[in-house]
Parts: sequence; structure tokens; C-alpha cells
Amino acid sequence: MKKPELLIPASSLEVLKTAVLFGADAVYIGGEAFGLRAKAKNFSGEEMKQGIAFAHAHGVRVHVTANILAHNNDLNGAEEYFHELKEMKPDALIIADPGMFMLAKRICPEIEIHISTQANNTNYMTYLFWHDLGAKRVVSARELSLEEIREIRSRIPADMEIESFIHGAMCISYSGRCLLSSYFTGRDANQGACTHPCRWKYAVMEESRPGEYLPVYENERGTYIFNSKDLCMIEHIPEMVDAGIDSFKIEGRMKTALYVAAVARTYRKAIDDYFTSEEKYRGNMDWYRSEISKCTYRQFTTGFYFGKPDENTQIYDSNTYVNEYVYLGMIEEVSKEGKVRIEQKNKFSVGDHIEIMKPGGENVEVEVLSLTTDEGEKVESAPHPQQKLWVELSKKAEQYDLLRVQKP
Repeated sequence: MKKPELLIPASSLEVLKTAVLFGADAVYIGGEAFGLRAKAKNFSGEEMKQGIAFAHAHGVRVHVTANILAHNNDLNGAEEYFHELKEMKPDALIIADPGMFMLAKRICPEIEIHISTQANNTNYMTYLFWHDLGAKRVVSARELSLEEIREIRSRIPADMEIESFIHGAMCISYSGRCLLSSYFTGRDANQGACTHPCRWKYAVMEESRPGEYLPVYENERGTYIFNSKDLCMIEHIPEMVDAGIDSFKIEGRMKTALYVAAVARTYRKAIDDYFTSEEKYRGNMDWYRSEISKCTYRQFTTGFYFGKPDENTQIYDSNTYVNEYVYLGMIEEVSKEGKVRIEQKNKFSVGDHIEIMKPGGENVEVEVLSLTTDEGEKVESAPHPQQKLWVELSKKAEQYDLLRVQKP
């Protein structure tokens, strides 16, 4: 069996480093234009260079998204962008639009092209079409079952790779081609500006009764009729491998370093355990479930992989994430005295009991003994986001460990 690639999203340089150190085989990132997560922080040109260098130094590949559905006035800018990427040398470009594909193929033919899920890749003839044009990989549509993916694998060349989502948010619209965002807000989801209206609460108004809003009830609390549970296949690694999937993709290019660390670390261990022995994988299932539930999530589903979803795949009463932990920061530096320097993300105080999250899977409970600003001032709490602090902990921590605290 070929061990699949674990492909992790990154919204910033900090998150990229987290993904690399917590188990990614590859990361996917977006620049400041031409990707479908315009609201994400994304990477400047200089940050992208640094990120690619950091990942490559650790043996990790970098895939760059350029998956908008382009209009005429996008093409000149896209051409310049591909020339810039040619110099940066990422390992792959993720593209949905045939025009963007032809530009990339002409300007940087040495970089692999992967076909985005936005291209709605639902059958083996589509895979063969892209293979004949020179694509290295196709990302399967979320609407495919594992049985369909297995058939695609049997009908495409061995050198063509299949990438499929294994964890993260699901889309109400066909592989992300969302109409609602543009209709309600004028922000085009296919140009990277999705406002996620699938998570809003809706009522029904009958045409002949204007102004009478009827709530859509599943129970007394109402319903979010478009709001899918999140995909989670941590319990089905064997089936994903058996289907012939080459790359396991985590959704979440707008998520925090804490989310990325928890998901990457858990799936890394699950994949490695399974390829050691299925017995070891089954034996550690409780740990996987426990750790994956420490990410933000909207309850879990297996999506379309085992057949068409039904009413149990939706969350009808809420659009709220389950969020059990708060991210405090990544350790940037360790002093000779053992104090750690972080850029603080959320408030915590001297005396708090927090947790060190290590890339290898260990979680270490510690007490905050002291906090000191960069200017040398001792403080009792850290109320200001992005403040640089030196933190004295009751146990040793290392560079790139993450700090988090469980919600009361």
C-alpha cells in the first residue's frame, strides 16, 4: 500500500510552520489574489517565499491556490502572478479554471498543476481529460462516494493522483459553486469572497402572504436548513486508503494554528499507526476521537463517502462551532533560563493552568508562574492580543510548541 500524503491548510506563515512541524507532508496556501479564500489572512509575496523555504527545509511540499473562476480582467494579473510563482518554486498550483490552467502551463510548466474541487470532478472521463492536458492530480468532488473514487482509480493512469477531503467543513453548493453569497451580499464566492450564508438562519415567506415569515422548524428551536455537519474520516483511514486516494486533504484555510496543529497531529498519528498495523490504529481510536474533538467543529459526518447524506447530516438548530479550547500562542523562542516568548492570542493570567501541545502527540499540563513584557515589565495577565510576552512555566517547553487552555 502507498502511504497517502497528508495535506494541511495554512492561512499565514505561523500556521504554515505549525502544519509543517505537527505532521504535514504538504501544505496548501493562498496568495493575496486569485484564490478562493479572500477573507483569509493569506500570504504576501515575501511571506510566501519564507513559507516555501521553511517547508522545503523540513521536507514538506507547498501547493499554492489559484482557483478562482477567472473573468477577462483577471487574466493579465494572473499572468504576472504565475511569473512570480515561477521564481518562488512551489511544488504545485491548484487551479479550477481552464484559462488559468493554460496560463500556468505556458508560464511555469515545471510546476505540477492540480485541478481544484471547484472544477466539479465527478467522473473518470473528467480525470482523463485533465490528465491529457498535463494535470498531475485532480481533487475529487465532495459529492463522490468511496465506491465511485475506487472506480475512478481503476480507470485512470497510475501516474495520475487523486486528492480527496478527509476532514473539515462541507459546502451546501455543488463543490463550492455558491449562489447565495453573491445573491445576498454581492460578494462572489467564486471570486474568493464567500460570506458563508449557508450558516445563517432562515425563514420561509409564502408569495401571497408578504411580510409573514414562517420559521423552518425541525424542533422548537428552529433550523439552519443549509448547515452541514463537518466531515471527519478519522475512523475510516483504511477505507480511504483502499479507495486508492493519494492525498488526504484537510479543509480550513481560514482556521487557527491551534486547529491546524490538532488536526495535523491527529491524522498524522492515525495514518502512521495504520501503516504500522491495523491493530495499532484500532487500539488508538479513543485517542484520535478525543484529540480531534478538541478542534473547533460543527459535529461530524462522513459526508457522501458511504452514500447520499440524509437529514442526520445537517445541524438544524444552530450554526455554532463546538470549541473546547482557547489558543494562547506559539512558542517563538526559549531563553537560557527556560522562559518562552510568544505572541499572545487570547487572555490568560499568572496562576492559570494551561497546556503545552507538542508536535509528537504529548499534552503537558503546566502552571503560568510569571509574565513579562518585552520591555521587562512584570504583569499579572495578558489582555492585549498580539502582545509579545515572556512566559515562565512550571515545566519545560520548546520552540514551536503551542500553548492552549481548556474552556471552563
